[in-house]
Amino acid sequence: MVQSRQRQIKQTAGHESLWTWLGLGERRSEMFLLLLLCLLASGLGVVKTTHENRYVFNRLQELKNEANELSVEWGQLLIEQSTFGVEGRIEQKAIDQLGMRVPDVSQIVMVGQ
Repeated sequence: MVQSRQRQIKQTAGHESLWTWLGLGERRSEMFLLLLLCLLASGLGVVKTTHENRYVFNRLQELKNEANELSVEWGQLLIEQSTFGVEGRIEQKAIDQLGMRVPDVSQIVMVGQ
């Protein structure tokens, strides 16, 4: 016991290792470092997941806006299509009910500009 204490005193007096000086050579310190590293890894995982979550949420909002714009454009195209259909119906009714027709080129008179 006395010899081990003398060795310990010699180590502290001269060239004590950094690990021993920091108290990291003990089993309890190793467990503490392991838990500290696990905590750091867990924190970084939370930060990464939060960042990915925000990115995906922003992308979702962009896609929803794009879907709304496409829906509006689709509605406008449907209205335009129905308008073209109405013109054909009007022309057909003018021919059938009113006996109207497109004049010959020789009957068209151009008025001066």
